[in-house]
Amino acid sequence: MLFNSYEYIFFFLPITFFIYFFLLNKRLIVGAKGFLVFASLFFYSWWNPIYLPIILVSMLFNYTIGNVLSRDASHAKVSKKSILIFGIVANLALLGYFKYADFFIENFNYIWNENVGLYNLALPLGISFFTFQQISYLVDSYRQETNEYDFLNYALFVTFFPQLIAGPIVHHKEMMPQFASRWNLVKRYKNIAIGLFVFSIGLFKKVVIADAFSLWATAGFDHAHSLNMIEAWATSLSYTFQLYFDFSGYTDMAIGAALLFNIKLPINFNSPYKALDIQDFWRRWHITLSHFLRDYIYIPLGGSRVSEPRVYANLLITFLLGGLWHGAGWTFIFWGFLHGAALVIHRIWKKLGFTMHIVLAWFITFNFINISWVFFRAKDFGDALKVLKGMFGFDGIMNSYAYEEFAKSGHLSTKKLFLNIAGDSFTLKYLLFGFMMVLLFKNSQELTKNLSFSKKELLFFAIVFSVGVLYLNNMTEFLYFNF
Repeated sequence: MLFNSYEYIFFFLPITFFIYFFLLNKRLIVGAKGFLVFASLFFYSWWNPIYLPIILVSMLFNYTIGNVLSRDASHAKVSKKSILIFGIVANLALLGYFKYADFFIENFNYIWNENVGLYNLALPLGISFFTFQQISYLVDSYRQETNEYDFLNYALFVTFFPQLIAGPIVHHKEMMPQFASRWNLVKRYKNIAIGLFVFSIGLFKKVVIADAFSLWATAGFDHAHSLNMIEAWATSLSYTFQLYFDFSGYTDMAIGAALLFNIKLPINFNSPYKALDIQDFWRRWHITLSHFLRDYIYIPLGGSRVSEPRVYANLLITFLLGGLWHGAGWTFIFWGFLHGAALVIHRIWKKLGFTMHIVLAWFITFNFINISWVFFRAKDFGDALKVLKGMFGFDGIMNSYAYEEFAKSGHLSTKKLFLNIAGDSFTLKYLLFGFMMVLLFKNSQELTKNLSFSKKELLFFAIVFSVGVLYLNNMTEFLYFNF
């Protein structure tokens, strides 16, 4: 079920909200939590019920292993470390089977000149997110950092529908106390108001802004045979803005929906395109993933406590794995390598005591991110090189191409999608709008800090929500559903 759908906004979300609080009002706390788990599983299985057993088995398995790890192991026949390794390997095996099996088979066939058949498995929604979430739970149980949770609360922690499919990646220490708190068992109208406000902003980001940029990004990456400089930059920047507004829009909608139930999800974005260096970017972009990579990969590898060459290796390994987590493809791995290498260069730069003017620092950081997203979006290196060649002027500067294949698909009129600047400046204006939104406007967290719900703010909310609803006719998936 999509957040940006009539079914979710006008049926699932309000019905779930009212039944949940109706049960709480009757002091049926266990029933209310049980209903919320049921509703979350219904939300998950709406897409494809065949994958419902996967998340159920995963929950039961990890809850059992977590309980074993959190107990006193003085009389145990098997070491807790062995149990932890077994639990992690089992989780990674499940993820690897669905997400990476075909990738490894393709590479095996290429290297050994074999013809092993592919599985062609559909990726279960949210498997990367709920797998990472539960691995962190196992590691923390091993470290004795978890409390004894009952299965109902644990199931709610894993399945809570606002964050189930595409995050934020939540931590048990952030979530479990909220589900257990009696203060969160009554309707809190301030949370409802702020939740609806943030949800509306996220909806607007997705259906009005991100989906508009997706037209240019799709045309350039998937349907153009070649791109001149203007078209290539329009393509890459369009995807850069599409990805941000799509994923941050999803996160806003998740945070807003969770607030209706008095649950505060962690902030996942903090104006990342305002970053002045690559380290600053990763403190602002997909913050919960950054924290996971830091706490469960980078620090266990030794973090910054080892020799400088080891630190550089740790950064590269962490981001190579981060790239692989995003997708089963060499372009994702190379994207991770680029960011790991950039962090190494940044660390060396800072150690040498060099500084840079703030404008130049932003310009270099943003353009590195924009170029690296080309590999993140491209289907293969050929598509990536096509866009990069255009960006650096190898296929001309002003000569405009018609994207005939894209026009024939029926999604657009036969008018050329990209015209030269002298002919039509609409593309340029929309890109400038994207820059203004990410650089000059406050983000959703900043907007809600001093929210007083004045007439002006209520009018803004009404307009944003109404425009978002008007665009629901063109429902599209969120990009991070693919990861």
